[in-house]
Amino acid sequence: MNAKSQRPGTASGGATYRSAAYTSLLPWQVRERRFVPVGLGRRGLNPDDVYAFLDRVAVDMAAVYAALAESRRETARIKAGLRRSQTDQARARNERDQAR
Repeated sequence: MNAKSQRPGTASGGATYRSAAYTSLLPWQVRERRFVPVGLGRRGLNPDDVYAFLDRVAVDMAAVYAALAESRRETARIKAGLRRSQTDQARARNERDQAR
């Protein structure tokens, strides 16, 4: 795996934190990622490269799901606030109409 496509500070795939220099994977990077075959006498891909890449994909997916969950919580808060506001306005309107 070349250094350009690897997450900083995780050459061995150990840490899962993000540094300020970390850039999230883009869909085209996942689609175009190719792994180097292992050496003589073995078949398949280098497991270290595959696991390091899968770790990076998992970290990015976790970030996306966390952002999605936060967005859904914010949407629920906004909807609840809007409902309260509309209820308050309807009550005020009804009280004005009854006072006439």
